[in-house]
Amino acid sequence: MGVIMRDLTGQVVAITGASAGIGAASAKALMSQGAKVALGARRIERLEATVADSDGNAVAVEMD
Repeated sequence: MGVIMRDLTGQVVAITGASAGIGAASAKALMSQGAKVALGARRIERLEATVADSDGNAVAVEMD
């Protein structure tokens, strides 16, 4: 049984801890459903890698 998600096209989601683990996985899952995401974490280089693969649907914000 798979997870069914609704269409999130046009929705904006902020995710903290997005540089690895469940935060990064959540960001990718949300983007695959059409959401735009603001990714926050301390490791900006990891966030920028996700942004580079996002087709313009993500922005990185370095935070502590």
